Amino acid sequence: MTVPPPIVAPSILAADFARLAEEVRAVEDAADWLHVDVMDNHFVPNLTIGLPVVQSLRAVTAMPFDVHLMIEDPRRWAPGYADAGAYNVTFHAEASDDPVALAKDLRSAGAKAGLAIDRDTPIEPYLDLLPSFDTLLIMTIKAGFGGQRFIPQMLEKVQTARRHVSAGHLELRIEVDGGIAADTIEQAAAAGADAFVAGTAVYGAADPAEAVRHLRALAERAAPGA
Repeated sequence: MTVPPPIVAPSILAADFARLAEEVRAVEDAADWLHVDVMDNHFVPNLTIGLPVVQSLRAVTAMPFDVHLMIEDPRRWAPGYADAGAYNVTFHAEASDDPVALAKDLRSAGAKAGLAIDRDTPIEPYLDLLPSFDTLLIMTIKAGFGGQRFIPQMLEKVQTARRHVSAGHLELRIEVDGGIAADTIEQAAAAGADAFVAGTAVYGAADPAEAVRHLRALAERAAPGA
């Protein structure tokens, strides 16, 4: 089993919101994607940023935006993020009654389509939908808050997904989000993840760009077939 080269996506949820443009520029020479957590205080009990902030940030960096929608009714809102220039727009399986239709809408709008699976959601019912997606985001915490501790048991979902992707020869990124840091990223990479969202581990570091490079090196070392 081999996996694509790892992607590290710093989460601006952990950045200084008063200095967002500077915080983005601090990682743009090192990171692969910029992870943008959108929460609506309905699907999850927290409220973060929305489309206007994404539109504003799009003007200050060329980094690919990896938008993670933790919101109700993603069919209504997700295409707007694609229109705003997001590279990848991920929505939650738990919030969508027709994930494949929304994936088609996102691709038609020019974005990659991602499906997110929360902590308490089994992955098996969604495996057959994966050919319609470009990214599978597996939460390694409960969606809704930054700074939570990594849950190693969630890596069983990653392993299941990687086996399915490999067996079907699918072109799909398997992304993990939650508690990813220097002491956990190797476990996630060994399980088959190839995209890693890191918040505090990057923006809590003295040198965010160097933290990104270190995380990528750890993931490369631990990847199957490395």
